[in-house]
Amino acid sequence: MAATSNDALWISGKTCMITGATSGLGRVTALELARMGASTVLVCRNRARGEELVREIAGVAKEPATLMVADLASQAQIRKVAADFLATNSPLHVLVNNAGVFNLSRETTADGIETVFAVNHLAYFMLTMLLLERIKQSAPARIVNVTSDLHTRATINFDDIGLEHSYGGMRSYAQSKLANILFTYELARRLEGTGVTVNCVHPGAVATNLARNNGALIGALSRVIGLFMKSADRGARTQVYAASSPEVANVTGKYFIDCRERQSSAESHDPAIARRLWEMSAKMSGLPG
Repeated sequence: MAATSNDALWISGKTCMITGATSGLGRVTALELARMGASTVLVCRNRARGEELVREIAGVAKEPATLMVADLASQAQIRKVAADFLATNSPLHVLVNNAGVFNLSRETTADGIETVFAVNHLAYFMLTMLLLERIKQSAPARIVNVTSDLHTRATINFDDIGLEHSYGGMRSYAQSKLANILFTYELARRLEGTGVTVNCVHPGAVATNLARNNGALIGALSRVIGLFMKSADRGARTQVYAASSPEVANVTGKYFIDCRERQSSAESHDPAIARRLWEMSAKMSGLPG
């Protein structure tokens, strides 16, 4: 995936944090931003894979990568990642919330929260809010949230946000992706005039490891289906574009597919739903509303 010289000029020397950085879309995004001259902060669960990516970035980029190991299903670990980064006193110009999970069977985290909602939405919300003052101090800055067009199949079930009584793998995933967009639009409204933009992207149907934690059969099926999907290199183009392109320097509160603005679902544009989700997310995260 080739970046334009203008993209590289904007991102060069900037500090960029990418979650879910060691595989699929996150790995490609981290490598591409590093090649453009960004100083990358890699947030991942697997230390060995993270160290491997740090070495790979060292071979293609002039700026070294920083590794931060955390399971984003754990609110304590999210808090630690944020605190450790803030302690470096480094600016943060770009945050790419990319980490995600898909579970066929319902699971809960150590915090008692349904895992897909915890990782795919609450981790975005928590990490962003804990780092937000630093991001604002680093403006012009960007926040990029990776979502999915599957959000169009969802509604936010406020009465059973963890889908304890109606769980389905696709239902939980789609709800979390709708939450990403609602969060994006609400945060963009709240950050108007700060120099921080917030956008969300749908990478398309991409061959990644997203569903391969659901047993050997599903893992094998995912690999077969992946032969007919976009590569991670192609899928990551839109989030790299949103993170680096001067074309979107002043664009905020938008939804992108294939590097173009698109229309998201009607529910995703409802500010009352967005505010209610924000308040619920803050309460579930133990953060101020």
